[in-house]
Amino acid sequence: MKAKVYFFPRRRPRVSFENQVRKAARKIIPAVVSSGDLVGIKVHFGEEGNTAFVPPYLVRVIVEEVEKAGGKPFLFDTNTLYRGSRENARDHILLALRHGFSFETTGCPVIIADGLRGKDYVEVEIKGKHFEKVRLGSLIKQMESCIVVSHVKGHSSTGFGGAIKNISMGFASRSGKQQMHSDVKPVVNEEKCIGCRSCIEWCPVNAISLTMKNRAFIDQNICVGCGECRITCPEEAIDISWETTPVLLQEKMAEYALGSVALLKGKIGFLNFLINVTPDCDCWEWSESYLVPDIGVLASLDPVAIDQASCDLLNKEWQKSGGKDIWKDIYPQIDWSIQIAHAEKLGVGTRDYVLIEE
Repeated sequence: MKAKVYFFPRRRPRVSFENQVRKAARKIIPAVVSSGDLVGIKVHFGEEGNTAFVPPYLVRVIVEEVEKAGGKPFLFDTNTLYRGSRENARDHILLALRHGFSFETTGCPVIIADGLRGKDYVEVEIKGKHFEKVRLGSLIKQMESCIVVSHVKGHSSTGFGGAIKNISMGFASRSGKQQMHSDVKPVVNEEKCIGCRSCIEWCPVNAISLTMKNRAFIDQNICVGCGECRITCPEEAIDISWETTPVLLQEKMAEYALGSVALLKGKIGFLNFLINVTPDCDCWEWSESYLVPDIGVLASLDPVAIDQASCDLLNKEWQKSGGKDIWKDIYPQIDWSIQIAHAEKLGVGTRDYVLIEE
């Protein structure tokens, strides 16, 4: 059976885009939100200096529709693995406020799903190629339904990011992000290590000990590559390797997406925004020029279908200026479709969809 993807164009004559977003939200919210539900609205607040993220005044429209359905909405995201403005909940919330995601603007609070330092997670069992368990922010297990708001844009490691990336990287705890990003286990920089033992206390498999020089040592035969030590170290003495291939990274993302939809058990809907489409992720502290004119917003209950439809619409617009494949033209070394294909193979959703223009 084909998945339904609803399309609300940005450039509809004499129709405000806020109204299009409201119509899109109404296509999915009644299907996933029950009266009294605590409803998480997954957003990306943008890194400090970024301006391409979905703006808070559009997020407020979604909040209002959740409330009309009887839900109790809140905005959420998870902390970042890298050092920056969103690596802990305190700084993350302040950044959200600076970017306009205040209670006055959106009408609901901001909560960080994996806790103060990104250590609060639940493990979800899956049957994947790379993982048997995935680590998601603990808040996600506690919410009763979820609306995923994704800004579709390019990405230098995965070709593009949409709904699948938002429920994989965006739902994962910091150690979960480490598992997806790196196939190389962490190593201690002895020049920075002060022998404080913080990493030893947090290691889940007792892979770390102190040497005679009072420096931490990670036994690579025991280490599972979870990244808890790197997150914990106050001296940044544990190096992280970002050396992985686009294929592995995208497959791992798809498996985390599988864990996310399994945890929410059908109580999840998706809105993809094809506006402010840039070559790079909103995690950068700047935004480049937009690649195509704003196209609109999509709504679906299927994350695979909505991502495939998003890329198809972007390619249709891209080809008007002589391009062939928007993401392959920008990142020729990356096959962006791997995340979609692997997610479909795992049963996260289907690439076979019908586009319904409203």
